[in-house]
Amino acid sequence: VQLVESGGGSVQAGGSLRLSCLVRGYTKTRTSMAWFRQVPGKEREGVAAIRPGGGTTSYAGSVKDRFTISQDNAKNTLYLQMNSLKLEDTAIYYCAAGFAGGSVFRAANHGYWGQGTQVTVS
Repeated sequence: VQLVESGGGSVQAGGSLRLSCLVRGYTKTRTSMAWFRQVPGKEREGVAAIRPGGGTTSYAGSVKDRFTISQDNAKNTLYLQMNSLKLEDTAIYYCAAGFAGGSVFRAANHGYWGQGTQVTVS
């Protein structure tokens, strides 16, 4: 299983970025997937999650109404559209798969991770 994130970069506050996560070798599409982020010295924080089929989404309060998670099963790709970016959104962003149950925003409940992509807001 390989998760490959892309789309990170540097952006001014108020700007937008779209992250992508290409999923390779993972056929269990009937599990929730999520985006997390992490800054040095802090725990990995759940940002957004999506249930199988893309019907139900969940967001951390800090990003609600600014970020949108979506997926394209035909392309095996998970997305995170980030709008109205703030300085505090600066972090390394990771996509997660292999959800085993429990809280979807708990990092330990996901079995597969990408390498991360840096998002810097200035």
